[in-house]
Amino acid sequence: MSIEVGNEVSAEASGASAAAPSAGLADAQSAEIAPQRTAPLSVALGVVSGLKNAVIPAAFVMFSSRSGYAIALGLGIAALIMAVSFGIGYIRWRKLTYTVGAEDIRVESGLVSRTARSVPFERIQDVSLEQKLLPRLFGLVSVKFETGAGGGEDLSLSFLTEDEGERLRQVVRERRAAETAQPAVEGASEAVATQEVSQDETAEALFTMGPRRIFIFGLFSFSLAVVAVLFGLTQQFEFFLPFDLWDFEAWEERLIGQSDALSSLGRSAQIVGGVIAVLSLIILGIATGLIRTALREWDFRLEKTPRGFRRRRGLLTKTDVVMPVHRVQGIKIGTRFIRYRFGWHGLKFISLAKDAGASNHDVAPFAQMDEIAPIVEASGFHLPREDAEWHRAAKKYRFDGALIDGGVFLLIAVPVAIFAPPFFVAIPLALAALFAFAALYSWQFKRHALDASQIMSVSGLFSPSSMIANRVKLHSVEISQGPIAQRRGYASLNFGLAGGSFSIPGVPLERAREVRAAVLETIVSRDFSQLESA
Repeated sequence: MSIEVGNEVSAEASGASAAAPSAGLADAQSAEIAPQRTAPLSVALGVVSGLKNAVIPAAFVMFSSRSGYAIALGLGIAALIMAVSFGIGYIRWRKLTYTVGAEDIRVESGLVSRTARSVPFERIQDVSLEQKLLPRLFGLVSVKFETGAGGGEDLSLSFLTEDEGERLRQVVRERRAAETAQPAVEGASEAVATQEVSQDETAEALFTMGPRRIFIFGLFSFSLAVVAVLFGLTQQFEFFLPFDLWDFEAWEERLIGQSDALSSLGRSAQIVGGVIAVLSLIILGIATGLIRTALREWDFRLEKTPRGFRRRRGLLTKTDVVMPVHRVQGIKIGTRFIRYRFGWHGLKFISLAKDAGASNHDVAPFAQMDEIAPIVEASGFHLPREDAEWHRAAKKYRFDGALIDGGVFLLIAVPVAIFAPPFFVAIPLALAALFAFAALYSWQFKRHALDASQIMSVSGLFSPSSMIANRVKLHSVEISQGPIAQRRGYASLNFGLAGGSFSIPGVPLERAREVRAAVLETIVSRDFSQLESA
């Protein structure tokens, strides 16, 4: 019923411009009668992806067999594995269908036992598209229907053609817009539905990163991950190496021989060699950071659309994600030691459970604060104002932290003093003093503030980070105290976020109770059924 109302309004208000939405809904109705399959090329993509499963067994046979037919035998095993992969992939493709119904999207799959999953349109927040390197070469895309209930509850289809992926996303948006048009005042609601269904999504660019910005970002993203990758490859393919990787006696002989050769060159040559080795390592780390950053962040674009925030990025793996504004529960602004000296920060949105941890939305991974401020405002938050009333952690918490941090190294100093030469004791003693002083000094940089709509926390001495949460969107507030905190009169405030954690440690107990009461009052005073439209 809501679909018919949406179509009638579009036809009357927009005329010919409503043809595309009406066609999209008509396609959905026809798809309800005839279930559809994913793109046939996805079978070929599965075979190409299965090459990695055939390489190792084939290489093992080629290099381990002493038979004259080792190469032919290895190629035969690879062909057999790929043939089996093709057969299984084809059967799975034949058995997987999806149907765009009148009320939901249904996916049926399974070889032996059939599984049917259905997601109502009203639960779908949006549709995100992802293209990795191989699917892009085949013109295919993965389609994920975002429900906001966690990764295990989301529905995904791999792989569809690019046109079909865009069509499905448009159909879902149209259907959701039609379902939200349940008029209390019929004329006004129909006008809203018409606007949501038929209007083109005008995007407002909030943040972009061109090649120059990505290059600077890569310079600050020093990484030696390639060393770890090479080490992992040597473990997987050590049978290709002309020596035994784990023969420590052979390594010792090689190192001794190298040290003798270096000592014969003289001190100047040794220093030059050491400098070259360090510079090579630095160049390798910079190059790795540049490559990783370019692959992940290429053509980074953050836009504000009527559906929410749209982020697109990626060179080999291209992602297109839309997050509605109402799903943003909090924001996190972070930086690193060197980046902070040049004014660079990163902004993340914290949303629902599936976005926890590393999957949180990077909406401005490398930006100045004057670029971050408009994004924060567009998300319904605001940066701390000058008149914010900041509160520091309890002074007892400051002293206890210094005692604990320094005490660990004092305990280490005891066995060092017993078993090591006397001058080695100075190392843990110096570290104990350093960590204790850092805990005492950094206390003044750990602050929190509460205003009418937000709870804010700032911490960090050399690389400060800020956490801001919307009081209405918090799920819970908890006061926790360990054995020491109970006796010393302070506590930790733990705020419930579906997509992450937010904790403020060392808050004086009276202040913690005051903050909890204020936040709970805000939570219970809001009708959460109206949160999405707010």
